Amino acid sequence: MTTSERKKAVILVSGGMDSAVTIAIAREQGYDVYALSVAYGQRHSAELEASERVSRLLGAVAHKTVTVDLRSIGGSALTADIDVPLDTDQQADAATIPVTYVPARNTIMLSIALGWAEVLGSSDIWCGVNAVDYSGYPDCRPAFIEAFEQLANVATKAGVEGAGIRIHAPLMKMSKADIAREGARLDIDFAQTVSCYQADAQGRACGHCDACRLRAQGFRDAGLPDPTRYV
Repeated sequence: MTTSERKKAVILVSGGMDSAVTIAIAREQGYDVYALSVAYGQRHSAELEASERVSRLLGAVAHKTVTVDLRSIGGSALTADIDVPLDTDQQADAATIPVTYVPARNTIMLSIALGWAEVLGSSDIWCGVNAVDYSGYPDCRPAFIEAFEQLANVATKAGVEGAGIRIHAPLMKMSKADIAREGARLDIDFAQTVSCYQADAQGRACGHCDACRLRAQGFRDAGLPDPTRYV
């Protein structure tokens, strides 16, 4: 199958293990990957560097980074001068949403992905959101993905006149251990990914934020060695 005959997928890439597995799954299903990252004012650039690196290593046709200044509105430990919680026991079903939630982040990112998909003539947008082992974010839940897909199909020319827009979230019901095992099956080098909320300039993880703890627990539960580079 030639490149022109293959399906195109726009995939949101954060540089973490979830989006890496999402790229690999899409590639396995026969998609050409157009990787999209968003520089939204996050605490460090290591994840953006990882996004470009992972996209290249996993065979993306293209990788694009779009800048949106969410730091100008703040409201999150990732975009304002608010301490990142460390060594907490935050659970996915917790009643409160943690301070690391970035207001409207996934809505904004998916909207940018939707625009690029229209330009590329792609009907498929992929993201690595997860509703099992996550930090309680409302925009990582099935209801959000379903609602955004409905919006995409009434808000775009491609949705109204074309084949329709589909939002793929293949990791939605997977645990972090499941994701680690899937990555191992797909031969992903997780050492190239960055998940930490406050990684240093070299991409080394703190080991204490929610993202680090969920990731480490996933490798433990999967019975796999943790390849994360820690400070």
